[in-house]
Amino acid sequence: MTETADVESASTGHPAFPMARKCPFSPPEEYARLRETEPISKVTLTQNGRTVWLLTKYEHVRAVLADPRMSADITADGYPLMIPVPIEILRSVPRALFHLDPPQHTVQRRLLMPEFTVRRVEAMRARTQEITDERISAILEHGGPVDLVAELALPIPSQAICELLGIPFEDRHFFHEYTAGIIGKNTDQDAILAREMEMAAYIDRLLDAREKEPGDDLISHLLMRNREPAFGVERGDIGILVRALIAGGHETTANMISLGVLALLANPDQLALVREDRALAARAVDEALRLFSISDFGTSRVATEDIELDGIVIRKGEGVIASMAAADHDPSVFADPGRFDIRREAAKHVAFGHGIHQCSGQSLVRMELEIVFTTLFDRIPGLRLAVPLEEVPMKTESLIHGLRELMVTW
Repeated sequence: MTETADVESASTGHPAFPMARKCPFSPPEEYARLRETEPISKVTLTQNGRTVWLLTKYEHVRAVLADPRMSADITADGYPLMIPVPIEILRSVPRALFHLDPPQHTVQRRLLMPEFTVRRVEAMRARTQEITDERISAILEHGGPVDLVAELALPIPSQAICELLGIPFEDRHFFHEYTAGIIGKNTDQDAILAREMEMAAYIDRLLDAREKEPGDDLISHLLMRNREPAFGVERGDIGILVRALIAGGHETTANMISLGVLALLANPDQLALVREDRALAARAVDEALRLFSISDFGTSRVATEDIELDGIVIRKGEGVIASMAAADHDPSVFADPGRFDIRREAAKHVAFGHGIHQCSGQSLVRMELEIVFTTLFDRIPGLRLAVPLEEVPMKTESLIHGLRELMVTW
């Protein structure tokens, strides 16, 4: 993948995509202009030079994500592929849940969803609180300045997903490297293939171990539930499902932890509201999710038939990027969208997607963020940035928005 840019492609005349974020709190500046002048527009993918549709209005994004004529199949011709994995590799392995269409998607989601009910997530709250307290105690013992990305934002969801799946926490560095490779810009196909094979072998060993000795963990639960006649999902599909949980279960949450902390530090009036009324913590979580909307590549689709959207026809086989970040900054839905305001009704955001592919683990993410946001500032009330706000480095090399580091002190 080449560097992101806000320039027009010399070959097509359309803006290049993905577009660069110039501020950690804002989506690419080009989204606002397109939303006003051409909300259903064409862009050129820097990954492969293909021309696809980009949607920047909230109503259009929701409509496409809920439309059964829009396929999430990443291996389909015309799909807006933005990751550096060659299509030949993608077509040689089972697809992850969020890249499946019904009926396969329906069966696998039903297999997974009992693990993320509100009751199951609440049962994880006490342990998540313990993990958070342990990390903050280590930070206090270390003393400032400290990088919250490395010492808090990444370890908490990493340990949580390891314990949920029943896998060793010491393997987390392997997961981090694997996920970084998926969403990064490395185009070395041999390295990509080697990484995919290594991960597949690792997951296969996990499945073997749980089949021989089931435990009280998500992998064991999936394998046991899959024995029921209503499921019968292939073992390889379960492996891909576990892989997706590993990759998605720590990276996105880690980025949201660091970004959310940054938003609260940069808006002391909003932080004061959370401190005064803990009930506002849930609103702070949703407002942070809306404000940052950290990924656009997870809501790509390809039309399976001609579809008319607000007078424009999207032809069968054409790719569509339904931008969550643009939708969540649509001023017709969220007044003054660039302002971090935890009192606003932000829960209608689409940061978790929309429709049948809406994030299955969103209750877990919300719970982890709420615990971190409240506990961190309770235990370190004097927390502040150790560098000027404008010097906080963003992950410009990644398809998922986040911070490279967040240096703080107290």
